Amino acid sequence: MRLLIDIGNTNLHWTLDGPGTAWSVASVRHSGGIPPDLIAAWERLSPPERILVSHVAGPGLAESLTRVARALWRVEPEFVRVIQGYGGIQVAYSQPERLGVDRWLALLAARRLHQEATLILDAGTAATFDLLLADGRHLGGLILPGIELMRSSLFAKTQIPPPAEPIKAGLAYWGTDTQSAIALGSIQALAATAERLYDRLAAESGSTPWLVLTGGDAGRIGPFLLRPWTQIADLVLRGLAEAGALDRT
Repeated sequence: MRLLIDIGNTNLHWTLDGPGTAWSVASVRHSGGIPPDLIAAWERLSPPERILVSHVAGPGLAESLTRVARALWRVEPEFVRVIQGYGGIQVAYSQPERLGVDRWLALLAARRLHQEATLILDAGTAATFDLLLADGRHLGGLILPGIELMRSSLFAKTQIPPPAEPIKAGLAYWGTDTQSAIALGSIQALAATAERLYDRLAAESGSTPWLVLTGGDAGRIGPFLLRPWTQIADLVLRGLAEAGALDRT
């Protein structure tokens, strides 16, 4: 049995993987540490043979996870790293290790699921876009602020008063007051970027790309897209399962 853990900037997602286990993803907000409720849930697990981790949240949380894993199971977490060419993925970066490991794992999973030209939008605290050709060549990508980061930065840098309650967006294309204009603008910016990249990838590949959305805000963006799309919430964890044959790091 393997314990797969995806630690993003805001949330931690985990599941068990292996014979006799059910693929069931649980998620918690980590706030820079391992929440007590999560430790309590892990205490009920049998010791995993391996713990594979995608981690982009800073060294403090990595150290906390290592201490917890040692205390509960005497197992060292394996923090997965980008390996050029692994799984047939040729990373576009001149220094492949500088690509976020979560983005790389999403590419691994997407290629396993659908070996065609692919655009991945991971909509979390930051929104990342990655383009992949059918032969495994990663063309590169974009990084933008996520929905809430766009909104909070707008309030921080202008005289627009922040709302008393979380702002919500309907399915209109534009707002009819300041709050709805901000709500819709943050979503439409990411949707429009996805559509632009989709069209460029179609031209580059000469085929109809697969557009896959993942991340906590994927469901907020999808309804605004004017291109066909698929949502896979656990894409990074699926990539971790693919990376299970990696050497211990």
